[in-house]
Amino acid sequence: MTSSVTPRPGTRPPTAEEIVAKLRQIDVLTAQGKTVAEAVRAIAVTEVTYYRWRKEYGGLKGDQVKRLKELEAENARLRRAVSDLTLDKMILAEAAPGKLLSPARRRACVEHVVTQFGISQRRACRVLGQHRSTQRKLPKTREDEAALTADIIALATEYGRYGYRRITAMLHRSGWAVNHKRVERIWRREGLKVPQKQPKRGRLWLNDGSCIRLRPEHPNHVWSYDFVEDRTHSGRKFRMLNVIDEFTRECLAIRVNRRLKAVDVIDVLTDLFILRGAPAHVRSDNGPEFVAKAVREWIAAIGAKTAYILPGSPWENGYCESFNSKLRDELLNGEIFYTLKEAKIVIEAWRCHYNVARPHSSLGYRPPAPEVISWPPTQSGSTPPVVTSSPTMH
Repeated sequence: MTSSVTPRPGTRPPTAEEIVAKLRQIDVLTAQGKTVAEAVRAIAVTEVTYYRWRKEYGGLKGDQVKRLKELEAENARLRRAVSDLTLDKMILAEAAPGKLLSPARRRACVEHVVTQFGISQRRACRVLGQHRSTQRKLPKTREDEAALTADIIALATEYGRYGYRRITAMLHRSGWAVNHKRVERIWRREGLKVPQKQPKRGRLWLNDGSCIRLRPEHPNHVWSYDFVEDRTHSGRKFRMLNVIDEFTRECLAIRVNRRLKAVDVIDVLTDLFILRGAPAHVRSDNGPEFVAKAVREWIAAIGAKTAYILPGSPWENGYCESFNSKLRDELLNGEIFYTLKEAKIVIEAWRCHYNVARPHSSLGYRPPAPEVISWPPTQSGSTPPVVTSSPTMH
């Protein structure tokens, strides 16, 4: 509460205690028989000022005025505290909806909050939990940081289902001498993320054709095959017959057609046996195309053995099921096929990439069948190197 008197130049305004004392003096003078006008002139103020004082401080005593001032100060302090808490809440809401785990993200949020609310850096650091020395320390970046970040973003954009470890392997192949920790730091700083996959299921290890009873020991030891279905843009289904070598993880063939029967299975296996030789075992589920009499007799005539998994136990054919999930996750879920011919071309291109370029985690982040550069036994510089790859089916 402040005085309503306009002080003369060079004088200070009276305090609340002085005003109450003058009002009490006027009460004493009027009690002695003087008029209000005479009492007001005695304390050297105007009647207008007296009535204003009386309206504001009438009936108060000196100790009550002191208590009133304390209450006003307390109310002002509480208003400031509520205002500060409200501002802190607004800062936290503006900074980020989740946790700020890294100092770099905290540093960026502090700068944004200072600009947005016009507050001091000290207060923003206190609210967001950032130490001021960390905020003021300029981060040291390497000269190749921008180029490495651009390559990581480009690879993550092209291969959306790859994590930072697989991206690290691809960077090594392209000539970058960088470890996975630096790639992970840039990965998190740029906000790159691979969605969570489904939890792994346990294995039962029951059947003779299961993974623990029949483990691949060398190339062409165990092949496995399975069907995958998808649809073209018109809604019509098409099927894919995937054949892989369980030891090398190489995808030997993907036959794409509207319908695939036992005859088509024999046709695919015939081409593969001619190119690569017959395997010791062929693993599959108990689908009608695989248990057909013609398929079993043909495989037995070649000299290979069949290994069927238990019905309703896809985890026993784990190698092929893993490949099927990668095919769907990395290709089928992100492509629209307008024609069957387009599907055949795109899927075959992905199969070649899977074999010769895609890093495989179980192979030490090496591709299953990388391209081999064969140097001819001639003088250096006479002929260029010849790049060979795995045989393909036509």
